[in-house]
Formats: sequence, structure tokens, C-alpha cells
Amino acid sequence: MYKFIKTLFPCLFFLCGQNQDMPIDGIAAIVGENIILKSDVSQVVGMTALQRGLDVSKDRAILEKLQGDVLGSLIDQKVILEMAKLDSIEVAEKDVERALEQQIETFIMRAGTEKMAETMLGQSLNDFRREYWYDMRDRLITEQYQQQLIMSVNINRENVVNFFTSYKDSLPRFPVTMKIRHLLIRIKPSEKSRSDAEKKINTVRERILAGESFSALAEIYSADPGSKNNGGSLGYIRRNQMVKDFETIAFTQEINMLSEPVETSFGFHILETTEKSGEKIKVRHILISPAITEEDETNTYNYAMMLRDSSKDLASFKKLVTKYSDDEPTKKIGGDLGWITPTNSPIPAIAEVLGLLEKDECSRPVKSDHGYHLLWVEAVKPGGHPSLETHWVEIEEIALNHKRMEYFQEWVEAARTNIFIDIK
Repeated sequence: MYKFIKTLFPCLFFLCGQNQDMPIDGIAAIVGENIILKSDVSQVVGMTALQRGLDVSKDRAILEKLQGDVLGSLIDQKVILEMAKLDSIEVAEKDVERALEQQIETFIMRAGTEKMAETMLGQSLNDFRREYWYDMRDRLITEQYQQQLIMSVNINRENVVNFFTSYKDSLPRFPVTMKIRHLLIRIKPSEKSRSDAEKKINTVRERILAGESFSALAEIYSADPGSKNNGGSLGYIRRNQMVKDFETIAFTQEINMLSEPVETSFGFHILETTEKSGEKIKVRHILISPAITEEDETNTYNYAMMLRDSSKDLASFKKLVTKYSDDEPTKKIGGDLGWITPTNSPIPAIAEVLGLLEKDECSRPVKSDHGYHLLWVEAVKPGGHPSLETHWVEIEEIALNHKRMEYFQEWVEAARTNIFIDIK
């Protein structure tokens, strides 16, 4: 634990006026039957700073505030944990392991590589898994109990009106939102481009089988910008994260075996599964994408325009989506992207044209990294100053969250009086 403290934050829990090369560990607080160590607080401070991108070693004020916030949060967590035990709240081991792996994947993503994550944590990822497992279990128990508590809190119309009357001057302006549907047509390469890509992936595969480095060839040839500079590594993945054909091979092939070329909508892949652990695997790949020509783009645009001409109303548009859209997640629901604004659109190219779209009319093809989209504005909700008439749903949600937060804070304060707490 001290290795973690000294590596990331060399001044955590040093006493004022003392030699700052001598870390002082001990008990930070006792909550019921639970002990919170100073090193426990230090570890959470380190992880929190890593997640937020803070360099607390350069700003003692931020460090001290973060320490205080973390200690208060850990005390509340232990209070909730004590109360959860009384109500026999439990979580499954597989849920703990899944949450822990997600935490580790976040560290790796922020650090860049596993080795850099271990350097920043000051310990191996396996040691971290082992040490933090019980903390993660307790965290999930408290989160589940908290959710159970606040879900019992509801709100009525009078509550919403009273909340709006009290807080309307401090509520933010709401943006204009639009209920958008889309039909995606991917730009498909010519047969020659596809054939050239298949030949190239087979050549790369033969070079790897002849002894050349998979990682080096991935950096040179792979068309996947997210993995090529990491030797083709995608890190750990779970089921339903990748396209179907890729995922099927990745989860069923033997460890460290180079696959045959696999064709997906992105191109041709060769892949190696390097680790398997329960419902997750670690995999690396090389992607060769067929070249897209100007003629391919023109053909796709013209095809999209033909579909646009057939979109006379919402019903006909939804039918065309179901039949022709290349976006698998939305084609079964009529291309529904939900209510979006320029700031939360899942596709930036769509956000850029939102202000130009007409309601109940199919747009001209809009190009994005995915292909050409036909867009349909089903409904528009005006923005501006909050209004009960216009923004009832949004205000109701804010009022409900506010009521639940107040209830939970009051519940924790009351629970604290029933639990022995000693802050050292």
C-alpha cells in the first residue's frame, strides 16, 4: 500500500511540520465494526485523482479538500454498509468481479497501457484486484442499498410545482431538442477494392506465420486507429461489444492462435485471442479496410437520394429503415435515435445539421464517418427558460432527483446517530 502512496502522491497523510519523507499510516476513522485506514483513504484519493486527471502533488489545497471529501464519503459508505447488513443486502461475486474489471479497464484507458497503469497505481493489476475486491463488494452493496432507499421516494404534481416555484431562477436554460430517426447507408467498396484488401490481409497473415512481429505489422498496416499504435491490442472485451463475426471467432478460437481472415463491415481482420477469463477475453487484431473510391461514394449518395424520394411520410420512412438501414442497433426500432441536441448527438455530423432540418420531412443525405444518413425530425421541443408548460418532463425529473438527494442526505444523517463513529 505504501508503494502506491509514495509513487503517486508523495505527500499524502504527512503531518504538518514533520519530515515529508515519513508517511504516517494508522486509523483515519472507526465506523461501527469497520475501520478506515489512512492508507485506505489515500488509495481512494489516488484513484479519484487519476480518474479526474488531477495532479494533487502540485496543489496542497486540492489534496486536502479531496482527502476530506473522500474520508467523509468513506464514512458515509461504512454507515450505509452497516445498515445494509441489518437488511441482509448482498451482491453476487460475478457482479463484483465485473465492476472491478471495468474499474481496471478505465485505469488502463486513461494511462494508455497496462504497464503505465501499474506504474501509476504503484502495484501490479493482479495485486490491485486482490486488495480492492472487498472494497468493491462493499461499494456495490452500499450503491444497491442507496438505490433501494431512494427508489421509494416519489413525487406528485404539487411537489413539482412547488419545486419549480422555489428554484426556477436557478434552473438552467434548456436547449432545443429534436426526436430524430435515421436511415444509414454505408459506403460499400467496389469488388476490386474488396479483393485487393483480402489479398493484403492474407499477405500480412503469411508474414506473421513466417515469424514477423504481429505488433509491428499492426502498427504499419492496421486501419484501426484505436489499436494500431498499441500493437493491435483491443484490451479486454466482453460479449456484445464487437461486431458479430469478429466476436464469434475471438471468443471461440484457441489462445494465441492466429485466425483466418474474418470479414466484417469494416474490412478484413486477422486476430489473436491472448487471454480468456470468464466472460471476457483479451484480443488483438489487424484490420485491412478496402479502399473507398470517389465512384463508390457517388453510387452510395445516389442510392440514398433514391430512398429519400420514397420517404413520403413517417410511416414510409420507418419501413425503409427496417428494410435498408445498415445500422443494426436502430433498424428494428425505425431508426430511432431518441431526443438529441447538438451537444449530445451520438454522431457529430448529425449535430452539425440539426438546425437546418425540417420537421416531418426526410433530409438530404448527410455524410458521417459511418456513411450517408437520411434523417427524419419526428418532433421538436423548444428550449429557453424553463417552463412547466413546455419542459414538464425535464423539470419533474430534476425535482424528483432533488427530493431523493435530500431524503438520502437526511437518512444518512439519521443513520449516523445510530452507528458508532470515531474520527481520529
